Amino acid sequence: MEKNYKDIALVMKALSDETRVKIYDMLDDGELCACKILEEFNISQSTLSYHMKILCDSGLVNSRREGIWMKYSINETSLKAISGFFDNISEKSKKQTLLR
Repeated sequence: MEKNYKDIALVMKALSDETRVKIYDMLDDGELCACKILEEFNISQSTLSYHMKILCDSGLVNSRREGIWMKYSINETSLKAISGFFDNISEKSKKQTLLR
């Protein structure tokens, strides 16, 4: 399987901001409306939209419109891919440590 380093870098850039990391962690509890996410921060709606665009564009987060609100959830496929990337690095590191 070929690694797509460009996509991995995009994910890492998306998670390089404390606000986006917190949002991603909040979504671990399930789908959330933008209004609920906004309640946890002292930011404007446009700033939240900016952060959500980055998370969605990276593939980490799914979005869907429900009435006037946007709802967000973790993209499980993307989560598995990035987890697999780090699991692979961890396994390689363990093997190298055992060989020393």
